[in-house]
Amino acid sequence: MKRILPALFTILLVVALALPASAEGVAPQPEITAEAAYVVNLDTGLVVYEKNSETPMTAASLTKLMTMILLLENYQDQLDTVTLTAPGYIYDLIWEQTRDASTADIRRGETHTLRSLLYAMELPSANEAAYIVADYLGGGSMENFIAMMNDEAARIGCTGTVFTDPCGLDPGNQITARDAYLLLRVALGYDAFVQAAGSATYEMPAASAHTDPYPILTTNKMITNTGYYRSYTQGGKTGSLDNWMNFASWHTQDGETYLSVVLHAPKTDEDPRPALTETATLMDWAFANYTVAPALDTTQPITELPIAYSTQTDTVMIYPASDMQTLLPREGGAELTEKTFQVPDRLTAPIQQGDVVGTVTLTIEGEQIGTVDLLAGSTVDRNQVLYTLARVKEFFSSTYFKVVVILTMIVVAVYLFLWVVAMLLTISRAGDPGHKPHRH
Repeated sequence: MKRILPALFTILLVVALALPASAEGVAPQPEITAEAAYVVNLDTGLVVYEKNSETPMTAASLTKLMTMILLLENYQDQLDTVTLTAPGYIYDLIWEQTRDASTADIRRGETHTLRSLLYAMELPSANEAAYIVADYLGGGSMENFIAMMNDEAARIGCTGTVFTDPCGLDPGNQITARDAYLLLRVALGYDAFVQAAGSATYEMPAASAHTDPYPILTTNKMITNTGYYRSYTQGGKTGSLDNWMNFASWHTQDGETYLSVVLHAPKTDEDPRPALTETATLMDWAFANYTVAPALDTTQPITELPIAYSTQTDTVMIYPASDMQTLLPREGGAELTEKTFQVPDRLTAPIQQGDVVGTVTLTIEGEQIGTVDLLAGSTVDRNQVLYTLARVKEFFSSTYFKVVVILTMIVVAVYLFLWVVAMLLTISRAGDPGHKPHRH
């Protein structure tokens, strides 16, 4: 049975191990200017790139990932039937923080479906949409909703995340690259999020202040035909404050999927969307250097073990129970793995084909990538004569037998000693002249 070591994430996540970038056949890890990054192969749960992934940083609009998760957790089946009207007070909350907040142009008093609000949060990162949803889910209380956000983050397993508003305008919203990965992975469990995050545009319906439907556009230019475009990018969520940018996204190519997070990539005059550029750099490198492939061949024996008590054969071929599909360097692949066997010195007949006889652990440059059971490749019957002779030999050479022999020798020695003493006493009495035998 295959037992891939994770780690990371099993709270909705897998456990993850960082593959060594120095492995033969793998190009050196790219240099990025972002303060933190995290790239995980979703098929195996293995981390291929990590930089300051446990350091809390300002979340910006990655905060909206949690707002969307709570929306979908509670109303994923009612996105088109539940409508919300924008309360006026939320605009005061937004304007208290900035006059330059991203919006979907939803006006006070306008009514929209939950689906439209989901797309508004995801595509143009509309802050008013996040506040409208938070007001509804929190029962009219932002404090209630923020408490829900932090409770959900703890439940998911986020260890460096704090939410202070539903949209990310407040710099008090903190998140780590690893926690952003966890949030994105949870969000990907909802089809509505996957569809929204993969959309370049969405048509907002007509509302009180909009007599006609109007389009909103995504901030994720990696899925549109621009200088940032990558065909493998499926979707993601951006976030910006000040002069830096965040981006959490997922990417699929040749059936392999990665989740990536880049935090606080500094903006420049030449590159206003640096988190997208650095995500492309990381993903180009990952797809070029790694592939999910079998580390073992279940049709070929991996080792051979001697077997006792049989006249059929002296050895048994041992096969891996699983091919261990895992993330390997494209160049060299399985040949770069080192194998550590946990098997007995010998097997003992009888044994059935398919019996588990041990395990093998695979590593690349000291990093464990998994453990697989080892199976006997053939059935071997026991020769009863050999077995009986071996057991007899084992008995006569056993500690038990030796103890019995020693105890027996002691008993015999004591008996002989007592017999000799008795004989000497008898002889002594017979030679005593004062000793007269009784007469009857």
